[in-house]
Amino acid sequence: MKKMLRLVLVAGVVLMSAGTGNAELPWQYDEHTRFMVLGDSLGSGYGAIPQTNGYAYQLYQGGVVGNVASTLFCNASVIGVTSSDVLVNQVPQAFVFRPDIVTLTVGGNDLARIMEGADPGQVLSEFQNNLNNILYQLVVELGTTVYIANLYVIDRIPGADMVIPAFNQIVAGVAGSYGVAVADVYDEFQGRSGLLMIDKPGASPTEVHPTNAGHKAIANAFALVMQ
Repeated sequence: MKKMLRLVLVAGVVLMSAGTGNAELPWQYDEHTRFMVLGDSLGSGYGAIPQTNGYAYQLYQGGVVGNVASTLFCNASVIGVTSSDVLVNQVPQAFVFRPDIVTLTVGGNDLARIMEGADPGQVLSEFQNNLNNILYQLVVELGTTVYIANLYVIDRIPGADMVIPAFNQIVAGVAGSYGVAVADVYDEFQGRSGLLMIDKPGASPTEVHPTNAGHKAIANAFALVMQ
């Protein structure tokens, strides 16, 4: 009788385990949406406190990409990278992860070269070529849906009001040729204060990264074109 009781208990445990397994069927990762973030410090969340308040994390946690429980999130963004770095180092990672959706912020560090004395025309031309190659590989070869951000103007940087619109025209033109939607960060930041660390008392004049509020504005710009 005791032996029979033990068998019944074991069978019950097995059935309960099987039931639990069935309940977890949604955790089949092949069916999950794969969301990848490429680019520079904006994607990495630099300037946000904590850094996981960055725009990309807001999109993921806010369900803009999809249900959090059924989304695989991969952030490959690196502080300080240029469009060349993204093309050479990050795009190949996308071919490993094979994302369904990519958000991309790139170009700010390219433009920083102008402040160091580089020729603006050459910098913009090189950026255009790199961006074209980035989007060709992601959209045409990989078949990924890509969303790219343009850049906000930093009033305290001389000439930014001329260079940024030219840069944003390049982004719009290249993105348009691949059917890539542009998150209008430029417009989202226009006429607003407190979105950049440079606006904070005592901040370095070169601290051009977004605050928490700035990352929220970037997330809003992406959300408008992603939903």
